[in-house]
Amino acid sequence: MQQEGRILIVDDDQDILVAGKMLLKRHFSQVDICNRPEQIPSLLAEQSYHCILLDMNFGPGESNGEQGYRWLEKILAIDPQAVVIMITAHGDMEVAVEAMKRGATDFIAKPWHNNKVLATVSSAVKLSSSRTEANELRSANSLLAEVTSQSSQPIIAGSAAMRQALNMLERSAPTEANVLILGENGTGKELIARAIHGQSPRHNKVFMSVDLGAVAESLFESELFGHRKGAFTGANEDRTGRLLAADGGTLFLDEIGNLPLHLQAKLLTVLAQRQVIPLGSNQAKAFDVRVIAATNLPLAQLHDEQRFRQDLLFRLNTVEIQLPPLRERQQDIAAIAEYYLRHYCRKYQKQQKQLSPDALAQLQTYHWPGNIRELRHALERAVILSENHKLEAGDFQLNTKTPPPRPDADLHSFNLEELERQAVEGALKAHRYNISHAAKALGLTRAALYRRMEKHGL
Repeated sequence: MQQEGRILIVDDDQDILVAGKMLLKRHFSQVDICNRPEQIPSLLAEQSYHCILLDMNFGPGESNGEQGYRWLEKILAIDPQAVVIMITAHGDMEVAVEAMKRGATDFIAKPWHNNKVLATVSSAVKLSSSRTEANELRSANSLLAEVTSQSSQPIIAGSAAMRQALNMLERSAPTEANVLILGENGTGKELIARAIHGQSPRHNKVFMSVDLGAVAESLFESELFGHRKGAFTGANEDRTGRLLAADGGTLFLDEIGNLPLHLQAKLLTVLAQRQVIPLGSNQAKAFDVRVIAATNLPLAQLHDEQRFRQDLLFRLNTVEIQLPPLRERQQDIAAIAEYYLRHYCRKYQKQQKQLSPDALAQLQTYHWPGNIRELRHALERAVILSENHKLEAGDFQLNTKTPPPRPDADLHSFNLEELERQAVEGALKAHRYNISHAAKALGLTRAALYRRMEKHGL
């Protein structure tokens, strides 16, 4: 049965060329022959070969192999990944060894044995295919790392508080220091983490983000450390953990403050040892990642030993960046709003809209409990629903005043939409817009809570 494989035989002996082609064409998809080595560059320019069989000597009286060395060097200069098998005279072992030192993959002594030739060429074709796949994989991984590390959103920072945060970013990014980003939900912690990665020596490697608030405790080790097939019920195949998948790049641990103490201990051990043992395995694997963590917990809670391990905190916050809430960045609101207005008008193919002075004033004085995320949702909703070129204050439906509770509405309203809105809004306020905690209180996932927030304009 023929296998995919393009073979080139270069020899000045026509009998060797004919015999080699007759033997190999029964097993490989393409076999080309060449009796003049000076044609090699043009042949390689036309296509690539899985395997090249190259004679050591050309012309009568040649026996030192110098011509073979020279053409081997030229082939590898054209294609450094080329797989070359040298054809030597029987007994020229020293010449064959020297050729392999110079980059040849293997050699065949003539007169040859057909089985030996087939086995050698088959191995060479497999090696060539493996090299090609490895190169394609490296190229794909490089492109993937480049794409995933890029952020589609700019960092808009005109206020003094944000300029201070960006100063910390610029000073820490070129280093290998671990960074802890603090800030309320919606302040742009992942955006800052991506910017740190993008300005670091690891920028051409992967940026791996893990939302620890969305990872169930039972899946924590599998998610971060990986597992082997059969390690537990449902482990039907090997899985690479995030730590190993991010090897050489940056690992962003979002919502680190939501991690229970017993899992904090496991994370600390792995980060300290720089080794991970996948579930179901007894072999430790080393990894090299830069860790950037983020949390919405206030510093006082992070320094509470009953809430967060201090040894883990010390390892994570070599550099600490505090992001201010949007209500403390009034100078930035106009620029952020303009950016998202352009973005959503393009997305929904709307004519470019503008903010009226009253609308901008309302945006700048609103307290924004959901920060930039809430502002973004408000602008998206206004772009979709407004039919006017200019957006007015009423287009944003912001709850600028909190109405007093109406007991009769709470007790006697059976409208499911209203009840759902009240439940979501109540949970968000009760947990100070901590999405993970509010979602847990409502029995929802974070993604489901975000959908309901968008649905009800919260």
